[in-house]
Amino acid sequence: MQQTEWGPRPLGVAGVGITGILLGFGAVTLVTDTPGRILISVAAVGLFLFATFSWRAHPKLAITDDGLVIRGWWRTQTLQQSDIALVRITEFRRIGRKVRLLEIDTAEDRLHVFTRWDLGVEPLTVLDALTAAGYAG
Repeated sequence: MQQTEWGPRPLGVAGVGITGILLGFGAVTLVTDTPGRILISVAAVGLFLFATFSWRAHPKLAITDDGLVIRGWWRTQTLQQSDIALVRITEFRRIGRKVRLLEIDTAEDRLHVFTRWDLGVEPLTVLDALTAAGYAG
C-alpha cells in the first residue's frame, strides 16, 4: 500500500520546538547583554512559532476520497484533478547540494511549493504517488 499523507516529521518539529524553548530559557537565564538577549529571544520565539504552525498544518499534503488536500498554516484547500494544471519537480543546486521542490500549479494560477521538510520524504516519492493516483501525468 502506497503512502497517501505527507507532512513534516514529528521528531523534527518537536526538535525545533524544544530548541526554541531552550533558546528562550537561555535568553532569560544566561545572556546578560541586552542586544544578545533580544536577538536570542526573537530566534526562540521564531523557532517555537515555526514548530507550532508546522505541527498545526500536518499533514501538508494528502490524497483523500474528496481530492488532493493541501493544508497550510491558515487554511485547508481541496483540489480535484480538474483543478490541477501541472505537477512537477524543480531541481537546482544550492550551497553545494541538490535541492528538489514539488510544485503543484492550479488552474486558478496558484502555485503550491513543497520542500523535503514540508513532505517528510523526497519529493520524487510524492510525485510518483500523485502520478499513480492520477493527479500528475
